[in-house]
Amino acid sequence: MAIVSESLAHPGQRSFSASLDIDASAEDAFGLLCAVEKWPVWLSILRSAKLAQPASALALGSEVVLRASVPGEEEQLYEVDQYIANYHLSLVGAYSVRRRLDFRIERKTSRSRLHVKLAYPAYGGRVGVLMDRWKHGRRLTHALDEALLHFKGLAEYRSADGLLADL
Repeated sequence: MAIVSESLAHPGQRSFSASLDIDASAEDAFGLLCAVEKWPVWLSILRSAKLAQPASALALGSEVVLRASVPGEEEQLYEVDQYIANYHLSLVGAYSVRRRLDFRIERKTSRSRLHVKLAYPAYGGRVGVLMDRWKHGRRLTHALDEALLHFKGLAEYRSADGLLADL
């Protein structure tokens, strides 16, 4: 089971983080992480994800269009602001730098550990944060926990028949 925690980074900012051990190499896990179009398969808070320029590879400065169930606008544009191959991928909102989706993979011997952090603004001061916690907190915590378990299953899946080869 993933360890999900909620923290109050800044006033008016909601932040959720989770981590989970994966029985796969950091390269394999990061390869799955870089398949942006596959994010809705394992990250249930997203309805769709795509690169703004589908012909290009995911790299520093790439733009990613996300449709999420996170409070805010329906479709949001994110930009990759940190990218270290096989280790770190971070996206920041193109129009709001307080929106952030951060993935980090730690290499252990033959295993790895995935850390995910989701941050978004909760407008309305302390009352807005409390209302957002009441309306969305438990659902987002549960969704992030399930997302890491789905990612773990996809990263650890090994099969000779290639049934899920495109994942």
